[in-house]
Amino acid sequence: MTRSIRTMVRKDEFVTVTRATGVVAAVAAVGLATAACGSDDATASDATQSTGAAASATSATGSAGGSGEYKSGTYSATGHYVSPGGPQQIGVTVTLDNATITKVDLDRSHTRGTSAEFQAKFASGINSEVVGKNIDDLDVHKVSGSSLTSGGFNDAIAQIKSQARA
Repeated sequence: MTRSIRTMVRKDEFVTVTRATGVVAAVAAVGLATAACGSDDATASDATQSTGAAASATSATGSAGGSGEYKSGTYSATGHYVSPGGPQQIGVTVTLDNATITKVDLDRSHTRGTSAEFQAKFASGINSEVVGKNIDDLDVHKVSGSSLTSGGFNDAIAQIKSQARA
């Protein structure tokens, strides 16, 4: 159901506006608010739930044979950050050769909605930002249009650095 409203803009100038009424307008307003806030993300309880070893933030399978201040090996941690949709997390696994990152994998399985889309963008560009670089030289901010995910990534890298210290 629609209703036309005639509104005077200036003297002798009218604009006719068609307005949706009732439920249609309310649904549209709620939909816009939901999209803007990203409220289709995981709830706070979902985002902080952990399963198994992925959330334990420890998984060192490396050898002590490194000449740097970090042991070579594979390390995992779960980084946490806050988005407009609430608390989020991202799993990060890196393989180190001494202090150089040779591989990075992300676990994005605990995130849904808008944050999942931004984590996917982040994942598409993170390799070029970190692979081949010294773990101490990382300064990850906005990657492929995703700026909040980097907070979780940097949190996980800090944990990994603690795990890998020689």
